Amino acid sequence: MTALETTWEHHYIETNRIRLHCVTQGEGELVLLLHGFPEFWYSWRYQIPALSRYFKVVVPDLRGYNDSDKPENGYDLDTLSADIKGLIENLGYVKAHIVGHDWGGAIAWHLAEKCPNSLERLAILNAPHPYQWLHEMSSNLDQLRRSWYVLAFQVPGIPEWLIHQNLKDFVKKVFQEQAIRKGAFTSELTKIYQEALEKPGVLSAAINYYRQLMSPQSWLHNWGRSPIPVTVPTLVLWGEEDSFLSNKFTEGLDRLVKAPFKLKLVPHCGHWIQQEVPYLVNRELINFLRQSSNEK
Repeated sequence: MTALETTWEHHYIETNRIRLHCVTQGEGELVLLLHGFPEFWYSWRYQIPALSRYFKVVVPDLRGYNDSDKPENGYDLDTLSADIKGLIENLGYVKAHIVGHDWGGAIAWHLAEKCPNSLERLAILNAPHPYQWLHEMSSNLDQLRRSWYVLAFQVPGIPEWLIHQNLKDFVKKVFQEQAIRKGAFTSELTKIYQEALEKPGVLSAAINYYRQLMSPQSWLHNWGRSPIPVTVPTLVLWGEEDSFLSNKFTEGLDRLVKAPFKLKLVPHCGHWIQQEVPYLVNRELINFLRQSSNEK
């Protein structure tokens, strides 16, 4: 543990009938940082100290990940969003700034759509709107090719067993090999992610996010439905060379947001944007989130 990390506080916070492990630092308006697959709170290690100069920063391990509870169910977007809404309330706040990457971004989009009164501002890092995701997965062959693993995850039991048998190689391929800026992921860092994924129940929980999203119930619920516009100021940061997600996901986002909206494409950057270009992400997030305080 570094000297910096010793200033971070670790808590377990009850929400929506589960306990989420959270790392916190700072005081002021609440900022929640939501990680993606197959990560945990540590993927925001560069953002926590920078943002905590101005805000109370809380970074949960999402349901099923690392040291948070790992129930057998509850990996649908409605329940995951309820986890975060309850977290805001149990921290003593009415609203929060929500920043989400990858799956954390999907939850953030959904929360902004379903519970707009719980958000001050929304920041999305390389995460498609769930409505766009389902549309592209049904019509875009390029995205289907990029997302072959999502289809493989639908097989019960086998994916997590295979990954567990080859976990070191899996982590290296997902992080080091898919990053555009290779220096972002050292062998020491990938070992940290590997150790978090080795904890009992984590792999099954993480894959259940994809199983719930791609379930027949989810398709039927969303088929033909128009998304509810996001009504809070929104920033989207997108690494242009994301090997998992097509840049087509950035097209038309302004039509899904009925509030001030900014899209910034980041060249020579892959999917792991807050770790590949942390100082750029920190600068953009601080400038965007502090506008809320300046407007009050």
